[in-house]
Amino acid sequence: MSIVENKKAFFDYFVEERFEAGLVLEGWEVKAIRAGRVHVKEAYVVIRKAELFLIGCHITPLLSASTHIVPESTRTRKLLLNAIEIRKLIGKVEQKGYTLVPLNLHFSKGNVKCEIGLARGKKQHDKRAATKEREWEVQKGRIARGDLNA
Repeated sequence: MSIVENKKAFFDYFVEERFEAGLVLEGWEVKAIRAGRVHVKEAYVVIRKAELFLIGCHITPLLSASTHIVPESTRTRKLLLNAIEIRKLIGKVEQKGYTLVPLNLHFSKGNVKCEIGLARGKKQHDKRAATKEREWEVQKGRIARGDLNA
């Protein structure tokens, strides 16, 4: 069950591979995510000391959050992956043009998971071509329905 999608990632990048990673979260964060108060649009993934971290993911705390903690909405969160997968990702990211982007947050067996993608950046002309293709698909659908006026 998907919680939030990062649609901007598919507009800005060619996603070549996908990986499912666990997240190290605090209790109030899980409650806020279940309430849908999370944004990954401007988030990104970095590698530090052979570990992956999610930076820029904004989780808005609930008003009923615990009184003895001060929630930090955009703190750095650690991603949990198999060591073999991490080594593979490090090797790919060191190549020119590759980056790691969060694609979505979803539930898997009651746990919050982050799907990250190994992606290559799109140039401006690639974005224009993708937009043109999308508009052509919409136009084909209208023609097939017989709605020629639109």
